[in-house]
Parts: sequence; structure tokens; C-alpha cells
Amino acid sequence: MSASEKMEQVDDLLTHVWMVRTFLKHSEEAEEDEDLQKVHRMLYDYTHALGVFWDKRDAEGYLDQATRKWHRLKNANEQFAELQPDISTHMNFQMARRSLQTAVRRIGETLDKA
Repeated sequence: MSASEKMEQVDDLLTHVWMVRTFLKHSEEAEEDEDLQKVHRMLYDYTHALGVFWDKRDAEGYLDQATRKWHRLKNANEQFAELQPDISTHMNFQMARRSLQTAVRRIGETLDKA
């Protein structure tokens, strides 16, 4: 797979990360839980850090940045998976957790981090 194809694949998967981030940010639960706020901020930071490279279609820079910041995305995913059952067992939160886990796993595979 070429660098451009990898960049596009990661960016497609980030649409799922962004939707989970948006869901968490606007949830009532996030207003009350600092740890959950940290999760949606880490998701934002990771996605935002790649934007400039995406805009320039700089695949090498994008993949380098995605790899360097990988630990932030992975940590946010792990933190949310740990927090979610205590925050809410509602189906929305369960599906957000699963969506984030799937996207992060596939991003890791694309970056050869899995």
C-alpha cells in the first residue's frame, strides 16, 4: 500500500474517532467527569495534529505525525474503554466504545502499530 493510500485509510478511520469525540464532548456525562473530558481532548488533539498534513496532501508527513502521536490515540482508547462501564452502560456509550476500539485498532494496523 502506498503512503497516500495509507494516509487516506487512516483519515477515513478518523471520521469514526471524530464522531466518538463529538458524542463524548457533548454528553452530559462529560460535563461532570474530568477523565472523560481528557479522553475527548486527546481524540481532538490527535485528529487536529494531522489536519495540516491532510490539507497539503503530504502523505509522508501525515504518516510520520500519526505514528509519533499514536500513543495519545491509543491511550485515549484505553482510557475510554476503562471508564465507559462506570460512566454509563447505555447502548450509546457501549457503541461509542466499540466504534473507537475498532477505528483505533485499524489505524494501528495501517501504521504497523498493532
